[in-house]
Amino acid sequence: GKHWTVNEVRALIRIWSDKNIQQQLEGTVRNKRIFEQVAARLQKFGIDRDWKQCRTKYKNLKHEYKSVKSAQDSGSTSRSMKFFNELDAILGHCTMEQASKSDN
Repeated sequence: GKHWTVNEVRALIRIWSDKNIQQQLEGTVRNKRIFEQVAARLQKFGIDRDWKQCRTKYKNLKHEYKSVKSAQDSGSTSRSMKFFNELDAILGHCTMEQASKSDN
């Protein structure tokens, strides 16, 4: 699919930062229904993405965040990413065990 713009990613993160969405994502593995909700909310911002694109982007962001975070935890400051602070606000509080459980 086409690349996500900065605004699209911001909108996705804004929806993802909704406590309700986070709880749903933490509590489930089969999350198609949740990403359908996310896609529907993106449409309200005029962003046309299907649930699969949303889920893939979510997974990629989460994966990138985790690798930057663990690099930082081991003392490396060379790794960074664009939306690290926004993601840290969402993911920084969850334990790694929770994060790996809701990964797939």
